[in-house]
Amino acid sequence: MIGLSSYAAVMESLTSCAEEQQPSSFMTNSWSKNQESSGSQRPKCVGGFVLVHAGAGYHSESKAKEYKHVCKRACQRAVDQLRAGALAVEAVTAALVELEDSPFTNAGMGSNLNLSGEIECDASIMDGKSLHFGAVGAIGGIKNPVLVANCLLNEAQKGKLSAGRIPPCFLVGRGAHDWAVSHGIPPCPSEKMATSECCFRNKRKMELAEGMDAGLKQTKKRRQSSENENGSGCLDTVGAVVVDLEGNVAAAVSSGGLAMKHPGRVGQAAHYGCGCWAENACNMNPYSTAVSTSGCGEHLIRTVLARECSAAMQSEDAHQALLEAMQNKFISDSKLLNPYSADSEILILCTFGSVFNLFICLFSVEFLWSHTTESMCVGYMSAQDSKAKTHISRLPPGTVPGQSLAIEGGVCRLKGVVD
Repeated sequence: MIGLSSYAAVMESLTSCAEEQQPSSFMTNSWSKNQESSGSQRPKCVGGFVLVHAGAGYHSESKAKEYKHVCKRACQRAVDQLRAGALAVEAVTAALVELEDSPFTNAGMGSNLNLSGEIECDASIMDGKSLHFGAVGAIGGIKNPVLVANCLLNEAQKGKLSAGRIPPCFLVGRGAHDWAVSHGIPPCPSEKMATSECCFRNKRKMELAEGMDAGLKQTKKRRQSSENENGSGCLDTVGAVVVDLEGNVAAAVSSGGLAMKHPGRVGQAAHYGCGCWAENACNMNPYSTAVSTSGCGEHLIRTVLARECSAAMQSEDAHQALLEAMQNKFISDSKLLNPYSADSEILILCTFGSVFNLFICLFSVEFLWSHTTESMCVGYMSAQDSKAKTHISRLPPGTVPGQSLAIEGGVCRLKGVVD
């Protein structure tokens, strides 16, 4: 395990997204949260902000353009919703639908195949205002599982069912599929969701599994190197975090799960506090936070990483807080023991405001991303921007994935009004 002092060579870049829509630039710096909450007066930002990621893993140079393009489209979909006055939950759902529809991501269309050659997806969404949560696990035959998770969240907010029954917030398997169809979400045959890309990935994984009886480590190393070179390496859970025009936050994730997983396996993308977390500021928490995770589901479930990072972000120094949370709550956590490496990616959104007068304020959004995987592709955009910005973050040369950490991020300042 590595200590905090070993992070000297790790990237700690920051980007800024100013209200003048000037191009972002990376810099080695940090910032502080000097702004104080305006008490009972709640600032409303104009439009909002979205941050998305295309999944944990390795993002090959040969497909960098495609990864960035899908992140741009997801940002644009969310911002279109925000500009139309939609709240954070609807905007983050729109972003996830775009990510699920891409053949280059491991979510929805083109997801990894399980051992039976079928697609089973996980997804969840959380509303920071109401703290309601909706999730589906191991659901098949649904093109956009995040729509089912969002529908579960919305139905739960309507109150009890007949005979005083509590509405479900988490459904799995065939029950989740049937519930989705009964609530107007169209089914999609699994064979139509299996793209040529995911079938190729599955074939390579099957070949790897069959050839690992002898020379385990060398076989795996050679195959992973080959996958990286030809761009066929697997990605994991996609996700997004959003703050809307009222300052509400929301987070969502969607995943096709691990390649060759056992049928019925449910990853962190569907688990409460593991895949995503969103919580508006309140008396106990001075800052609103939204979190989305990606990586090995079993690791993220054991560490409840999304909720842990959200709690850690109630700190004056968000950058340092995330560094320590990733180190202490994930990489060095006693629940994650060798021979497994701690592979994850995480998005953080933190909001805070400062009232300048009775009507106008500056609403600041602090956003961070961190990963222990080889790379991470992100996109971000405010409703004041003309187009989304994208970036593929990579671990520094010579570092070990799973034992090294990269952290980057920035600040976006949004003009707002006070009711």
